Amino acid sequence: MNKSSNKFRHLVWPLVSLALLLLFNAIFTDNFFKIEIKKQDSAQAVQAPSGTVESPQPGTSWITPENYESVNDSVEAAANAATEEAGAAAQTVQDSAGQQAAPGKKDGKGVSIFGYYLYGTPIDILNQGSKVMVLAIGMTLVIATGGIDISVGAVMAIAGAIAALLISMLDAGTCIGAGMGPSVYWIIPVLAALVLTTLAGFWNGMLVAGFGIQPMVATLVLMVAGRGVAQLITDGQIITFDNPGLVFLCNGHALFLPFSVWIVVAMYVIFGLLTRKTAFGLFIESVGNNERASRYAGIEARRIKWLTYVICGFCAGMAGLLAASNIKCADSNNAGLNLELDAILATVIGGTSMAGGRFFLSGSLVGAILIQTLTTTMYMKNVSPAIVAVPKAMVVIIVCLLQSPVFRAKVLSIFASKAAKGGVQ
Repeated sequence: MNKSSNKFRHLVWPLVSLALLLLFNAIFTDNFFKIEIKKQDSAQAVQAPSGTVESPQPGTSWITPENYESVNDSVEAAANAATEEAGAAAQTVQDSAGQQAAPGKKDGKGVSIFGYYLYGTPIDILNQGSKVMVLAIGMTLVIATGGIDISVGAVMAIAGAIAALLISMLDAGTCIGAGMGPSVYWIIPVLAALVLTTLAGFWNGMLVAGFGIQPMVATLVLMVAGRGVAQLITDGQIITFDNPGLVFLCNGHALFLPFSVWIVVAMYVIFGLLTRKTAFGLFIESVGNNERASRYAGIEARRIKWLTYVICGFCAGMAGLLAASNIKCADSNNAGLNLELDAILATVIGGTSMAGGRFFLSGSLVGAILIQTLTTTMYMKNVSPAIVAVPKAMVVIIVCLLQSPVFRAKVLSIFASKAAKGGVQ
């Protein structure tokens, strides 16, 4: 019984903080848990109004600094008109289906259903937080070995850039594989992006494990140069795409949930089984606790550390694909910006020590959801993005202090001393 409680002790305070944030969001945010049943056809029937700027190639466009403003204005006008039409259509369907969705309770609480999948603020948190969750999985393994990878944000930009470039070439028919059709050839840029980012992780691992460079310095190289590489790939432009397969990664749905959530679940299961059902996880903890003793015990410490950086690069590539799929373009300047910090914070909140050793993948996922919930809450309350980092830092330090045995012991000792003084009097 005691062993079981200790097993999940690292999740107590992150889960309590997450529950409080969700409660705050549900109380002060309109329609957070509103139940609605709508038909998917009503939303798909909404067409973009006339006057929308068309791409020079089907499904692909290149936005340059010269035409950015005009394209942006046209897109905003089209989006506003489409939103009004979608709102009218959605209201009509809601009125006809409202009684079936929540009988006797018009403004009921629950999770919204759109067609045959769920939607609403909690689902948006999971969907938007999927990038940080994927990053946190790889970051957890790296930190468990006593290292750190601050280049994952730049690696995300590289993944989005190479995927968007290849999909544009396939749409134009200038790349091998274009004959397979748009419904299939999107696999080529996805695989190419994952291979390239895995090689980026291999590079980081070579610097850290192969040449003995400190992890912060080694990964700083790719953090600085990575966005330059992404800019070279895209020629300094923002490449948009509309390939259904690539867009589906973060905008599609499967089994009532966004497909990105299932990607996170699959990666968690794969790496969870790899680290808990094989000796790999034990080797990681051993290297993180004492690398020299691990080598004396016959463990290939350098190889283990190298492999964790390779996995982290792969996870960064998947997160970069999700980020590009979400906005349907490759923005090398902003893709993955500062997400490496969120991934590190999620790992620490989840109970993994920065000094290495024991790690918790499940705790890292909870930490990532907590950070995304806080970010979403701030945006929904119209907090400026420039100051969102301040309340985020406050919540993170509070959760970390609550997880600290030393801090809790000092707080309890203060209350105990006050109670003792009161009893003496």
